[in-house]
Amino acid sequence: MTNQQEHHTSLPEVQPIMRIMPMPADANAQGAIFGGWMMMQVDIAGSIEAQRCAQGAVTTVAVNAFQFHQPVHVGDLVSFYVERLRVGKTSVTVKVEVFAQRHPDLANVVKVTEAMLTYVAVDAAGHARELPPEIVE
Repeated sequence: MTNQQEHHTSLPEVQPIMRIMPMPADANAQGAIFGGWMMMQVDIAGSIEAQRCAQGAVTTVAVNAFQFHQPVHVGDLVSFYVERLRVGKTSVTVKVEVFAQRHPDLANVVKVTEAMLTYVAVDAAGHARELPPEIVE
Protein backbone atom coordinates (compact mmCIF):
# COMPACT_ATOMS: atom_id res chain seq x y z
CA MET A 1 0.00 0.00 0.00
CA THR A 2 2.71 2.50 0.88
CA ASN A 3 4.58 1.61 -2.31
CA GLN A 4 1.69 2.80 -4.46
CA GLN A 5 2.04 6.19 -6.01
CA GLU A 6 -0.57 8.64 -4.78
CA HIS A 7 -3.09 9.74 -7.38
CA HIS A 8 -4.19 13.23 -6.43
CA THR A 9 -7.81 14.10 -7.06
CA SER A 10 -10.42 16.47 -5.75
CA LEU A 11 -13.32 15.94 -3.39
CA PRO A 12 -16.71 15.12 -4.94
CA GLU A 13 -19.08 18.06 -5.45
CA VAL A 14 -21.68 16.62 -3.06
CA GLN A 15 -21.55 16.92 0.72
CA PRO A 16 -19.92 14.02 2.57
CA ILE A 17 -22.07 11.95 4.90
CA MET A 18 -19.37 12.41 7.57
CA ARG A 19 -15.85 13.69 8.18
CA ILE A 20 -13.33 12.71 10.83
CA MET A 21 -9.68 13.32 11.69
CA PRO A 22 -7.84 10.24 12.99
CA MET A 23 -5.73 10.63 16.11
CA PRO A 24 -2.47 8.99 17.28
CA ALA A 25 -4.36 6.24 19.15
CA ASP A 26 -5.83 5.15 15.77
CA ALA A 27 -2.37 4.52 14.24
CA ASN A 28 -0.28 1.38 14.02
CA ALA A 29 3.47 1.13 14.75
CA GLN A 30 4.31 2.35 11.22
CA GLY A 31 2.24 5.51 11.70
CA ALA A 32 -0.61 4.58 9.35
CA ILE A 33 -4.18 4.36 10.56
CA PHE A 34 -5.37 0.83 11.37
CA GLY A 35 -7.41 -0.81 8.61
CA GLY A 36 -9.92 -1.90 11.24
CA TRP A 37 -10.45 1.73 12.27
CA MET A 38 -11.18 2.60 8.64
CA MET A 39 -13.55 -0.36 8.28
CA MET A 40 -15.49 0.79 11.34
CA GLN A 41 -15.81 4.34 10.00
CA VAL A 42 -16.93 3.04 6.57
CA ASP A 43 -19.58 0.89 8.26
CA ILE A 44 -20.84 3.89 10.24
CA ALA A 45 -21.00 6.07 7.11
CA GLY A 46 -22.81 3.39 5.12
CA SER A 47 -25.28 2.76 7.91
CA ILE A 48 -26.25 6.45 8.03
CA GLU A 49 -27.52 6.28 4.44
CA ALA A 50 -29.08 2.84 4.99
CA GLN A 51 -30.96 4.14 8.06
CA ARG A 52 -32.23 7.11 6.05
CA CYS A 53 -33.48 4.74 3.37
CA ALA A 54 -34.98 2.26 5.84
CA GLN A 55 -36.44 5.06 7.98
CA GLY A 56 -35.22 3.20 11.03
CA ALA A 57 -32.70 0.73 12.38
CA VAL A 58 -30.50 -1.41 10.13
CA THR A 59 -27.85 -4.05 10.64
CA THR A 60 -24.83 -4.81 8.47
CA VAL A 61 -25.27 -8.17 6.75
CA ALA A 62 -22.45 -8.11 4.19
CA VAL A 63 -19.28 -6.34 3.27
CA ASN A 64 -19.43 -7.10 -0.44
CA ALA A 65 -16.13 -5.42 -1.32
CA PHE A 66 -13.47 -3.42 0.48
CA GLN A 67 -10.35 -1.90 -1.06
CA PHE A 68 -7.62 0.13 0.58
CA HIS A 69 -5.95 2.34 -2.05
CA GLN A 70 -3.71 4.57 0.09
CA PRO A 71 -2.81 4.78 3.77
CA VAL A 72 -4.41 7.34 6.04
CA HIS A 73 -2.23 9.23 8.51
CA VAL A 74 -2.78 11.02 11.79
CA GLY A 75 -4.10 14.50 11.07
CA ASP A 76 -5.56 13.73 7.62
CA LEU A 77 -9.11 15.01 7.22
CA VAL A 78 -11.05 11.96 6.07
CA SER A 79 -14.36 12.41 4.18
CA PHE A 80 -16.91 9.67 3.50
CA TYR A 81 -19.27 9.78 0.53
CA VAL A 82 -22.13 7.30 0.18
CA GLU A 83 -24.16 6.33 -2.86
CA ARG A 84 -27.20 4.07 -2.71
CA LEU A 85 -26.68 1.29 -5.25
CA ARG A 86 -29.60 -1.06 -4.74
CA VAL A 87 -32.76 -1.20 -2.67
CA GLY A 88 -34.50 -4.52 -2.15
CA LYS A 89 -37.53 -5.60 -0.15
CA THR A 90 -35.66 -5.50 3.19
CA SER A 91 -32.09 -4.52 2.23
CA VAL A 92 -30.05 -1.58 1.01
CA THR A 93 -26.66 -1.85 -0.70
CA VAL A 94 -24.43 1.22 -0.67
CA LYS A 95 -21.05 2.24 -2.02
CA VAL A 96 -18.78 4.22 0.29
CA GLU A 97 -15.86 6.21 -1.14
CA VAL A 98 -13.32 7.69 1.24
CA PHE A 99 -10.99 10.60 0.49
CA ALA A 100 -8.20 12.01 2.66
CA GLN A 101 -7.10 15.61 2.63
CA ARG A 102 -3.48 15.26 3.65
CA HIS A 103 -2.29 17.03 6.77
CA PRO A 104 -1.07 19.73 7.15
CA ASP A 105 -2.07 21.56 3.95
CA LEU A 106 -5.44 19.77 3.36
CA ALA A 107 -5.28 20.76 -0.33
CA ASN A 108 -3.67 17.44 -1.30
CA VAL A 109 -6.63 15.05 -1.80
CA VAL A 110 -6.34 11.29 -2.43
CA LYS A 111 -8.91 8.51 -2.61
CA VAL A 112 -7.95 6.12 0.16
CA THR A 113 -10.69 3.52 0.41
CA GLU A 114 -13.85 2.28 -1.27
CA ALA A 115 -16.33 -0.35 -0.17
CA MET A 116 -19.71 -1.86 -0.91
CA LEU A 117 -21.89 -2.92 2.01
CA THR A 118 -25.38 -4.36 2.42
CA TYR A 119 -27.67 -3.53 5.33
CA VAL A 120 -31.02 -5.05 6.33
CA ALA A 121 -33.78 -3.06 7.99
CA VAL A 122 -34.66 -4.48 11.41
CA ASP A 123 -37.51 -4.05 13.87
CA ALA A 124 -37.19 -3.51 17.63
CA ALA A 125 -36.66 -7.26 18.16
CA GLY A 126 -33.82 -7.33 15.59
CA HIS A 127 -35.82 -9.19 12.94
CA ALA A 128 -35.73 -8.21 9.28
CA ARG A 129 -38.55 -5.91 8.25
CA GLU A 130 -39.70 -4.57 4.91
CA LEU A 131 -38.54 -1.17 3.79
CA PRO A 132 -41.17 1.56 3.40
CA PRO A 133 -43.05 0.91 0.11
CA GLU A 134 -42.07 4.27 -1.40
CA ILE A 135 -38.37 3.30 -1.07
CA VAL A 136 -38.44 -0.17 -2.66
CA GLU A 137 -37.32 -0.16 -6.30
